[in-house]
Amino acid sequence: MAEVFGAVGIFAFVTTVITVIIVQIGATVRARAALAREDEYRKIASSGQGIERHLGEINERLAAIEKVLKTVE
Repeated sequence: MAEVFGAVGIFAFVTTVITVIIVQIGATVRARAALAREDEYRKIASSGQGIERHLGEINERLAAIEKVLKTVE
């Protein structure tokens, strides 16, 4: 009878260890995915700042052209 309880106990222990390992691996994979996603958002944000600067320059040039056209009329 003790051998049955021992076998059940070992089975329960092994099952628990395997479950914990699987959960931890899943958490690690999710954390790495979140970090990669945040890094991509940072890249997109930095490229957006560059575009914003270029649009500001274009607006300044367009305002200068409009000013010249108004003086010509």
